[in-house]
Amino acid sequence: VGNNHPEAQRRPLKRRCGCFPARQGPLCSYALCQTSIMTSSPDAQIAVVTTTVGDAAAAHRLASGAVQARLAACVQVEAITSHYVWQGVQQAEAEWRLVCKTLLSAAPALRDWLRAQHPYEVPQLLTHAVQAEQDYVLWLAQQVDPASIAGPAQAPR
Repeated sequence: VGNNHPEAQRRPLKRRCGCFPARQGPLCSYALCQTSIMTSSPDAQIAVVTTTVGDAAAAHRLASGAVQARLAACVQVEAITSHYVWQGVQQAEAEWRLVCKTLLSAAPALRDWLRAQHPYEVPQLLTHAVQAEQDYVLWLAQQVDPASIAGPAQAPR
């Protein structure tokens, strides 16, 4: 990788990382590692997992918990109005959307964690693979902990 590695110019070498083989992707967040970073493209893919909840407190609890569990690097909370049919009746209610950014390999664990913590009987859990700038992907990879992917601790409800 050498000096062309984006992280090599930002941080000194701290340790040999092994580049998270469990992630099944060519991402490395440590300087001077031996795994190639996606150099063929200035962009790389990340996962965006979205869900909605019925109140701001639940939204902030889930957002904080996902980041604290290191399953998501960043979670944005947005106030929205949802129109839907539930048990045969059309509804229009305020909701809060959580937009969680994570690694593609961490998305299943994040969805599992959200499902276990979610207040809804049938939660919306959507995952999209999106292009992101390589610098953002490298930052994101530093925030998501590979140990969390194996099985995060449950946050208090």
